[in-house]
Amino acid sequence: MPDDVFKALSDPTRRTILDELTERSGQTLFEICARLSTKHGLGLSRQAVSQHLAVLEGAGLIATRREGRYKFHDLTTRPLEQIVSRWLRPQEAGTGDRSMKIYVAHVFVDDQTKAERFYTEVLGFVKKNDIPLGGGARWLTVVSPENPEGAELLLEPSGHPAVPPYKEALVKDGIPATSFEVEDVHEEAARLRERGVVFTQEPAAMGPVTTAVFDDTCGNLIQIVHHNRP
Repeated sequence: MPDDVFKALSDPTRRTILDELTERSGQTLFEICARLSTKHGLGLSRQAVSQHLAVLEGAGLIATRREGRYKFHDLTTRPLEQIVSRWLRPQEAGTGDRSMKIYVAHVFVDDQTKAERFYTEVLGFVKKNDIPLGGGARWLTVVSPENPEGAELLLEPSGHPAVPPYKEALVKDGIPATSFEVEDVHEEAARLRERGVVFTQEPAAMGPVTTAVFDDTCGNLIQIVHHNRP
């Protein structure tokens, strides 16, 4: 992935296209061609611009969507965030201490084996740690494949007697146990439905975000969210 990003960014025309999409995302091919010509004096053919857009899309730097006859191009910054998180570190405070960050979050699951299958094979997370703890329990964590060194999600057994009534109360009131960010809630919901996931709340805009809620088959409701564009 980083090699594709570096290749895409190596061309000045492609960098200019990204600048234009940063200024106003969601442009058609015609709009991009017009802005390149009028603002930057780049008299490129539609075919040439299309080829540049294909390279950017292949690197994950833009995403496309169709509305009727029109195809729109949106800027996506996640590949750049991955590069930044790979090499840059938070600024050290005056005492030399680094800022606090999340290491492990958790959800209580009814069955760890079932949860492992759901969170990896269905949701798409990657197993990070699987350490036997005795008594059949495991320190079982998963991470995002896009940030394998980032925060881990612990799939924790619901063994403590306080846990089952706590989980039941949350589900009864429709409260998610945790929330995951996705690129597009509508697209992710469609993908998960194809894999048999049951949604208790369909995608809905809620002010600055769009959310949906599904059943993780392990005793929890899980929310997915994306931030709406201004």
